[in-house]
Parts: sequence; C-alpha cells; structure tokens
Amino acid sequence: MEDAYSIHGGKPLTGNVQLSGAKNAALKMVIGALLFDGKVTLNNVPRIRDLDELLHLFTELGATAEFIDANTVVIDGTGLNTNTVDLLHGSKIRSSFLLFAPLLKRFKEAHIPNPGGCRIGARPIDRIMNGLKELGGVVEYDHATGYYHGKLAQKTHGTYTFEKPSHTGTEFMIMLSVFAEGTVHIHNAALEPEIDDLISFFNEGGAQIHRDGSSIIVNGVTSLVQKKPYTIVSDRNEAVTFAVLGLITKGDVTVGPINPELLSTFILEVKKCGGGVEIINPNKIRFHYIGPFTASQIETEPHPGFMTDWQQNWVVLMTQAQGISTVHERVFENRFAFVSELQKLGANIEFDTTPVPNAKQYYHFTYDPEKVYKQAIKIYGPQQLHSGVLTVTDLRAGATLAIAALLVPGESIVNGVSILERGYERFVEKVTELGGDIKRL
Repeated sequence: MEDAYSIHGGKPLTGNVQLSGAKNAALKMVIGALLFDGKVTLNNVPRIRDLDELLHLFTELGATAEFIDANTVVIDGTGLNTNTVDLLHGSKIRSSFLLFAPLLKRFKEAHIPNPGGCRIGARPIDRIMNGLKELGGVVEYDHATGYYHGKLAQKTHGTYTFEKPSHTGTEFMIMLSVFAEGTVHIHNAALEPEIDDLISFFNEGGAQIHRDGSSIIVNGVTSLVQKKPYTIVSDRNEAVTFAVLGLITKGDVTVGPINPELLSTFILEVKKCGGGVEIINPNKIRFHYIGPFTASQIETEPHPGFMTDWQQNWVVLMTQAQGISTVHERVFENRFAFVSELQKLGANIEFDTTPVPNAKQYYHFTYDPEKVYKQAIKIYGPQQLHSGVLTVTDLRAGATLAIAALLVPGESIVNGVSILERGYERFVEKVTELGGDIKRL
C-alpha cells in the first residue's frame, strides 16, 4: 500500500462528524494509567498511529494494554519489568518522555530515548528536566546512545515555576507530584483543557490535585485506584479540521460532541471572517458557508488563545478570503514548512520577517537572538488553487493539505499520510461520509 491519498476535490462537504477522543489527552492518560494500582479502563480512546506505538511500548515494558472494543482500552501496569524504553518506538512519539513518571515510580531510575514527534521546531525539554530536578531528581543525556538517564528520590514538597507555560511539562510535573510525601506547587502552568481532563482522571482515582488559575497544587497520595471507567474528552483539533472543511468547500458540517467553550476563540474568528456558526446544543456546533470570507489577522497562543494546531488549517481557509490575511506563529518555530506545499497549488503566500520587539518575551519557544526565524506569513486572497502532488510535513499540516486537495477540482495526490494518521482516526471514512472523494492508495 502506498503512503498516500488520492483526492478528487471541488465538492461541497455536508453532514455530521462524530469526533474522536482527543489525541493530546489520550496519549497522556494512557501513560498516566501506569501510575495506578491494578487495571484502568479508558473510553473514547482514538485508534491512531501514535496510540498504537505507545501501546506497543507498554508490552515491551511488561505492562498490558488492549482494546476490548472499538475505542475502549484496558491498561494494567502491574507487570512493568524494565526501566528502559525501546529506542526505535520510543523515539517516534514525543509523549514517550512522560514514561519517566511511571518508571521512576516503580524503579527509581529510568532510561528514555530522545523523544520524537513532528519536527515543528526544537521543542526543547529543558523545562521538563528542570521540573524533575526541582523534585529531587537527576537527569543526564548521553549523546552517544541518545538516551536520557533519570533518577528520582522524591522530596516531601516542592515549588516549580515554568519560565513559559509548557503543555507537556505541566502534565509531566503533575505525574511526578502525585505521590509526593507533601505538597507540590506548580506555577505558570499551561491552561489547556486536556490538562484539566488529566487532572480529573487522576482525582477520580484518589489523587488530590487542584487548579487555581495558572497554578496547580498537588497534595501527594500513596496510591491511585480506578473506581469506574473514564471517558476522554473529544478532540478540539479534529473539530477545527472538519469545521474548516465545511467552510472552505462551501458546505455545511456539524461536529460533536464537544463543548463550544473549548473552541470559543476559533468560533469568534470564523464569525469575524464571515463564516456561519450555529451552536445546535451544548455538545454540537454547525459550521456552514454563508458568503465570501474576509481577511483576518491571527497570532497563535496557548489556550485560551488561537491554538498553534489550528493555524495550518486556518491558512488554507484564508487563501479563499478577500484581502491580505496574516498569521504569526508564536508557540513553535518552523511550523510553516507546509507553505511551500500550498504554493505548489498556486497559493500566494509570502513570509514577513519584520523584527518583533521583545522577541524573547513575545515567543513561547526558547528564542535565540542569533538565529533567523520565519514566524509570520501574509496570505493574499481570494485565490483559485489547482490540483497537484503534495507531501505532508507534520501532522496538522497533513490535514491542511488534504483540505486544500478537497477544495480544488481535479485529482490531487497527498503523500506521507501516515503522519496525518498519527492524530486522526478514520480520516478517510469521515471525509467520505461527508461526500468527499478520497481514497487511501
């Protein structure tokens, strides 16, 4: 089988999309399940490639994890018997670094390979390592092997303040702190709803974790035991992808179940640029075309701002807007690699390298003043795009290229779609159910 989609675009997409569980919650919760005593059951787990890789890692570590139906996984970490994560599979997904938490709990030391994931910037893990050190840990990197070696002698209490909020760093600190002998204070923590879902998951199992704005307070407990299955929140990134598909193809797509509050910033921008939005009920949102789009100016930010994971989808939508739109990427460096692929279809997009005052404070990644960054683009529209052959550069960009191919008449080929399938469940089937012409080659 080829790692590609054949897409014949130019049709309005209409219908309902049943959203899958959130990738960014499921991966962390599956790892968190290894901190529990006995079995843990998780519902609404997406069947995606990253999950497959992670569950394979579990079996190599001695744990058990299996789907008992389409989207329910039962995990049991009782049999963990090694503190070293496989290099090949561990390096494929960034979340594998969080395995430090359950392995340190069991063995007091662990070996984890340099994490993988999409290449959308350096994504330094210094904030995570500093948190481990603050709780009495020691971590070193071996350049010869590509492994981090960590040790942990849990302190009775601790306080850690992130220099800049980190989604994965916050989750890691929560996992490390669950079994502290005292209280751990985490300040300037990330605000993403997937983190709150992780906190709820732990608290249902007996943890004592409380959020106070951007601070998280963890009172250590001695054990976690699940009393009932936990259902993972829906994927807001998937919701945005299908919303854009409905809008850009002049169609009508309803997504759910999802709390509209989780998409409030995106919904506001859709309305501002002339798109149709209707909150059907507390769990469903309709996105539909009502007329020409107007240009927008977007800056990505951590939640509750406009997500970095939404901007690629938004860029292709703005190719159909009247005027000059801008997108400034503040969260990750190197997240515009997909622009050259859209330009193959005739997109008129150019980089804006105007210097930003106080760049170290403005950007959420570790900014190097000696480096040249390309963090902002201008999109000129509306544009008549054409079909072409495209290559996926990262997960969200993969969905963006599929959206572009579904917009334009004629056949397009999108290569490297296994990257897209790392985070989207049944993508081909869901697009087909909306009337799209898409086939996996």
